[in-house]
Amino acid sequence: MNKVFEVPLYAYTRSPDQEAAVPVRHAAIVVGAGPVGLAAAIDLAQQGVEVVVLDDNDKVSSGSRAICFAKRPLEILDRLGCGRETVEKGVQWNLGKVFFDARKVFEFDLLPEGGHEFPAFVNLQQYHLEDYLVRRVRQLQAEGAEIEIRGGNRVTAVEERGDRVALTVDTPGGPYAVEADWLIACDGAGSPIRSMMGLDFVGRVFEDNFLIADVVMEADFPTERWFWFDPPFNRGQSALLHKQPDGVWRIDLQLGRDIDKDEEKKPENVIPRLNAMLGEDVAFELEWVSIYTFQCRRMERFRHGRVIFAGDAAHQVSPFGARGANGGLQDADNLAWKLALVMKGQAPDTLLDSYDDERIFGADENILNSTRSTDFITPKSETSRLFRDAVLDLAERHPFARPLVNSGRLSVPCTYDGSPLNGPDGLPGGPARTRPGSPCPDAPLAGGYLLRRLGDGFTLLTVNAEAPETLEEDGIVATRLALAAADDPEGYLRERYLGEAASAVYLIRPDQHVAARFETFDEAALRRALRRATGREAA
Repeated sequence: MNKVFEVPLYAYTRSPDQEAAVPVRHAAIVVGAGPVGLAAAIDLAQQGVEVVVLDDNDKVSSGSRAICFAKRPLEILDRLGCGRETVEKGVQWNLGKVFFDARKVFEFDLLPEGGHEFPAFVNLQQYHLEDYLVRRVRQLQAEGAEIEIRGGNRVTAVEERGDRVALTVDTPGGPYAVEADWLIACDGAGSPIRSMMGLDFVGRVFEDNFLIADVVMEADFPTERWFWFDPPFNRGQSALLHKQPDGVWRIDLQLGRDIDKDEEKKPENVIPRLNAMLGEDVAFELEWVSIYTFQCRRMERFRHGRVIFAGDAAHQVSPFGARGANGGLQDADNLAWKLALVMKGQAPDTLLDSYDDERIFGADENILNSTRSTDFITPKSETSRLFRDAVLDLAERHPFARPLVNSGRLSVPCTYDGSPLNGPDGLPGGPARTRPGSPCPDAPLAGGYLLRRLGDGFTLLTVNAEAPETLEEDGIVATRLALAAADDPEGYLRERYLGEAASAVYLIRPDQHVAARFETFDEAALRRALRRATGREAA
């Protein structure tokens, strides 16, 4: 294990809240200092909301855990102030290869088009990302933001009381009581908050077990995602290989159903499996070993009054497809701006119901893809296995079969079709990829990449169209970003935002999803769209 990550980053210190005669009330409390909890807290702090993060740990996670971060979450992290470090440290990749037995049956490129600032994926151990997020918290604190991380603070009781949430917190210095206007539970798959509230998951639990090993070695494998079905070194099962920074490689090996997990994690049992895969002459060192099973489940609702669940606490998917942490970061991205508006009195608290609508839609999309991947990777009958193997054989020679191969449909951003926040699509001939509900695709502009210029507020994006510099409705201000042909030297903006139209006016949400779009500036229609996007007007 990297020794640097054994050092406490937010060691327990006694809080003034522990000396208070009555429970101190905070604007927002986040439980869980993993990537999702820290991202939510940073986003709230950047929008001027006071937030406290509680975690029973005091350091970053051990082991690589989540390692594959997709382009859209990288864009979110960039908006939060730590995207650059993530990309610079991480191993960038776009190419994946699929093997059947020892044969490569096909390969795929996850970002075949140009015009994006960030790569399709970056491989980076979760502990590095958590370190960058904690550093960002410290930077915000130095700038005067009201954000705090309390290590060694374990929540032991939670009660939703209508206008607030009451918590009991245990610490090395004894228990104390604290209150929050809003509580965001990002406390992981085993969520104690969820258990305390008597809430559960719905969905499927799969019986197959997979071994994860972080291996330190010098190897000449390329920077690609390699997935094997029925490889010679793990007959009848599957395997996955990913490169990480610092000479660490992530290896996943399917083990089957009826195993002794404690025995399988012992080095004397892991090392022979890795020797069979890598070759006896490859020297390596085990850094971390774990065993997991697939779970494709979610809570029936993510919002329960003033308690809101995000990340693995709200939903779980199998790791093939990299939809867990990536989906969780999109949860935080969706929630923070809505909660900030509600807390500032600029939107009704019913706006938060759209978090349920949109992120349950996203979770169901992830669960569907993850379940299909799991069924293909681990066939449940001989007929299913014969079908899978026939598809793999055909894919080697015939392109029509390749879309049927499913080694994990990799994470893509969610388009919120049917969201109650979506306004009209008034752009005839506009590209489907930027319809209302869609995340904004990036584009290189003369003045820098588009997403970086959109920022994290409501934006009135005009392309070859006239409009006022700002549009204000009920205290919500949309600021204009005016672009024209001269700003689009490579034509990506026209391709992605105009299509067949000569001009366009987009209303962009703070999470950089399209709220509505029109061919020209229509003040009345845009005001209605802005009210709808903030939960002030129904369809």
